[in-house]
Amino acid sequence: MELIINNSSMQPIYEQIVSQVKEKIIHGELKEETMLPSVRALAKELKVSALTVKKAYDALDKEGFIVTVHGKGSFVTMANQALMLEEKKKEVEADLEMAIKKGRSCGMDDQELTELFQIVLED
Repeated sequence: MELIINNSSMQPIYEQIVSQVKEKIIHGELKEETMLPSVRALAKELKVSALTVKKAYDALDKEGFIVTVHGKGSFVTMANQALMLEEKKKEVEADLEMAIKKGRSCGMDDQELTELFQIVLED
């Protein structure tokens, strides 16, 4: 599994792993029932601690993207469309929050932001 770790990023390494695996699942690169590399194998490949990969796999499991079967490994769960849609909505919300922060940092008020949003919606 090809993942890119940015050691100079402010985002923790386990979060980088989580977000990249989620992207691969959402975009269909990792299909349902695909077996993920073992914790040790992925840690060795990425040159990170096995604990970091374990933390990422635990987070993915908790969010329902993968399931870990003791003694067998971790597998992509059924591509739950509702879960995928919710994840995409979270991304849109985060992007909108960032856009609002940028607008406010250059002095735009709520009315100007709303007007700009309406203009963009019409395109």
